[in-house]
Amino acid sequence: MKPDDENLLTDPLYLKHRSYFFDQGLYFECRQCGACCTGAPGAVYVNKKEIAIIARYLHMKQDRFIRIYLYPLDDRYSIGEDSEGCCLFYRNGCIIYPVRPDQCKTYPFWFQNLRSEENWQRFSQSCPGIGKGRKYKKEEILSTAILTLNL
Repeated sequence: MKPDDENLLTDPLYLKHRSYFFDQGLYFECRQCGACCTGAPGAVYVNKKEIAIIARYLHMKQDRFIRIYLYPLDDRYSIGEDSEGCCLFYRNGCIIYPVRPDQCKTYPFWFQNLRSEENWQRFSQSCPGIGKGRKYKKEEILSTAILTLNL
């Protein structure tokens, strides 16, 4: 691929007609095990809309919610973690699961996990939901992965 063709990577028509290891779909079901919510530190970005929804769900004012649970990162906010790198909302399951951020909803269908079958297999070692549950079609996987580009 030439450098000027990089925009093809976000072109739904180009992506749809390419061949992938997941052309026949992938099985996944979140087990709420916490494997993606605990352990190594990471950033879970939240936008203004998500902040409002989560704060409302927790019956909190937005400014208090931000002060207690979020920290500024780049030009936005990320959900805080405890001293062991665990998401502040993970307590034997996600306490905001119904209103979790898009970054969490799109997991594990992130581009870095889908770049190759080897990546997917390596990643599946740490996620017990991969290979279980419902089958996601290629189109669903691609549209989810594209959504992650805007997070």
